[in-house]
Amino acid sequence: MNIKVECENFRILLNEPLKNKNIELKVVDIDQLVIPPIQRELSESLVEKLKESIQEIGFIDPIDVVLNKEGKYEVINGQHRLQAAILLNLTKIPVFVFPYEYRDYILLLNIEKIPSLKDKAHQAFAIFYEYLQNNPTLKEYLLDKKIEEAYYITLGIIIDKYGDKKFPAYAFERILKKVDYFLDLELKDAMIEREKRANILIQAKEILNKKYEELGISNSLVKQIIISKAFQNLYGKHVRSISDDFYSLFDKLIKEIPKVNITEEDLI
Repeated sequence: MNIKVECENFRILLNEPLKNKNIELKVVDIDQLVIPPIQRELSESLVEKLKESIQEIGFIDPIDVVLNKEGKYEVINGQHRLQAAILLNLTKIPVFVFPYEYRDYILLLNIEKIPSLKDKAHQAFAIFYEYLQNNPTLKEYLLDKKIEEAYYITLGIIIDKYGDKKFPAYAFERILKKVDYFLDLELKDAMIEREKRANILIQAKEILNKKYEELGISNSLVKQIIISKAFQNLYGKHVRSISDDFYSLFDKLIKEIPKVNITEEDLI
C-alpha cells in the first residue's frame, strides 16, 4: 500500500491496492462526526468495554467515516468507539475517510458488534428508504449488493416504520428465506408490495401470539418452535425450497398455527 504524508495538513493519504481507492487517515474534531440513521442501536455494555480499553491503551483504532454533502463525517464503522470517546471527554479522534460510495456497504464494513436480525432489518430498511427517496424508479433487485437479504426490508418496515419493536422476527426468518426475495419492481412499487407483506406478517404474529398464550409456556423460543412445526405440518421436514409464493405460504401457515401441538420432546 502506497503512503503519502502531507504534514502541513496533518493527514496521511493511502492508496488501496485492489480497487485503487484513496483513503485518508486524519484526526478530526468529534463534533464533526455524525451517526447516520442507517446505523443500528448502541450496545451499552460494548460501549463500556471499549471505554475501559481506550482508557488502558489509548484511542488507537481509527473510526471509519465518509464525508457527506453537508461537510460532516458520517460514521460507517465505529459508533461504539465514538460513544466511548465522548464519555471520556475526548475532543479529537483519528478516522479513516473512505470514498462516499463505501457508505452503502455498511453492513459488510461494520464489524464492531455482530448485528442481530433486528439490527440487519433496521439497516436494510434505512438503505432501501434512502434509495426510495433519491431514486424511486430504481429496480429493487439492484440493491442486492448492499442489502444481504430481501426479507430484511420487509422486517424493517414492521420494526421501524410500524414501530413494532417486539415483533418475533427470529420465528419467521427460516421461512422468509424461502419466499421473500428481491423484487423486479421499481422502489416506489416495491414499497407498496413490501407493506402488504409486512401486514401479512403482522397477522401471522397475532395468530402466533394467541397460540403462545394458549400453551402457557413461558419461553419466547416456543414461538419459533410453533412456526417450525406449522411449516413442517404443511411441507414436511428438511425442505429446501417450495413452490408456493409468499402469499400462498402465509395463507396456509396462518390457518395451520392454531392446530399445532407442542410436546415435551419439542422443548428439549
